Order: sequence, then C-alpha cells, then structure tokens
Amino acid sequence: MSDPLYRVFRPLVTPSVRLVCFPHAGGTATFFRTWADGLPGVEVMALRYAGRQDRLGDPFPASLAALADEVAESLTARLDAPLAFFGHSMGALLAFEVGTRLETRHGTSPVRLFVSGRPAPHRAEPTELHLADEAGLLAEVARLGNPDPLVFADPDLRALVLPALRDDYRLLETHRFAHSRVRATVVAYGGDRDPACGVRALPAWAELTTGGFAQRVFPGDHFYLVPCEPALVADVGERLRAALNEHASKPAAQRVESQ
Repeated sequence: MSDPLYRVFRPLVTPSVRLVCFPHAGGTATFFRTWADGLPGVEVMALRYAGRQDRLGDPFPASLAALADEVAESLTARLDAPLAFFGHSMGALLAFEVGTRLETRHGTSPVRLFVSGRPAPHRAEPTELHLADEAGLLAEVARLGNPDPLVFADPDLRALVLPALRDDYRLLETHRFAHSRVRATVVAYGGDRDPACGVRALPAWAELTTGGFAQRVFPGDHFYLVPCEPALVADVGERLRAALNEHASKPAAQRVESQ
C-alpha cells in the first residue's frame, strides 16, 4: 500500500501488528530504519513529515491538530492488522493525539502507545523555540544531544533542515492540549540524563490513560534511543507480544474496539 505519509521498512503481507513510529522535532522516518531487524512479524512504518527528505517541497501542516487529523484518517485504511504507536519527543505528543482521534472518531485504539522523551502534555512547560534565531535553535539541538552532528555542522545541510526543525517547534509550542485520555495502555520511555524530560516527568503519562501504564528508563540523554536501540527495540517487541496475546484473548466485539 503506497502512501506518501509513511515509509514502510520491510513490508509484510500479513503482519502480526503494525508499529507506527512518530519521529522527533526535525527528525525523519529513517531514524527508525533499522527497527524492523529486531521486530520479526512486526511491520514498522515511520511517519514522513513534510519539509524534509523526499517531502522537502511539501507545505508544512497548519497545526499539530491538523497533522493528527490527517494521520488518524490515513490509518483507517490499515486496520486489517492491530496498530501500535511509538513516538519520540514531539512524536510522543503527536502519537497521543492520533490515538485519541482514532478512539473518538473511528472506535479503534492502538494495542500499545509507546511515548518517549516527552513530558505528558498536561505537565509540559511552555517554550518559544520556534521564535528563536538560528543560534538559539542550534544551542537547543546541542543541549539535547544532537544525533546528527555532521548535518548541523555543514552550512548547506543546516540550511535545509533548520526550517523543518523550526516549524516542528511551532507545531509543538502552539498546540493546545484538550485534556483528553486514551484507552490504550501507555508505556513511557526516557533517558536518565535527558534535559528535556526528566525521569520524574514520565509517571504523569499514567494520568492520561484508562488502560494501564508502565515505564522504563535507559541510560543516556534525549537521544538515548541511538546507543540503547537493541535493548529498547527488544523491550518494545516483548511488550507488543504481550499486547497481542491480550488482544487475542478478548471477545470479538472487544477486539474491534481496541484494535
């Protein structure tokens, strides 16, 4: 199934579950390119944000809510297998908003909602980084632990990626959280030295779900996902297997509601 919104890594004819990955601010789908190697039977599909890579010429979304609307609607064509979401940083908020829309508008829910490196939206401190100058944006990138230092060191590449980064911060910083909750089980991940999301911020995600909560902390900064990828992917895989066992044990009517 071809869709410009997603990059699918190792497409499967009959996946046990589709893991939809939502990148961080300034991030790209290729951040998740190796995840399929550690998740047999799972179809990993990563969101391709506008304004970068092969969507470089596409206009930025009007708002994070508008983007969440678009993604939720697109996923209704992929409900032949259970869905799970993994969102890092900005992607955590977007994944949550997509999850609420699938539940309220389409009566379906991801079997797991994995959120990473982002305080719960009702606890996040307001920022205005989208209004900062280039030096301010680069300082924030450095503070978080830049996963792509060569990109930001090259003036030509930097000129290509900074507009998308700035606009992603605009989406984040102008979004108004509606204080909604999801039915999906939420799993919160974080790095123990993350300056953007301290370990103490993770438990607040439990307040936004009626379906159970768990968390795990890894060593590292905001981009702990890079050095800890094998352990993180293994943990995601284990939790997905548990979720699918729970899903299969439900009566058929409940499976439709929670798929």
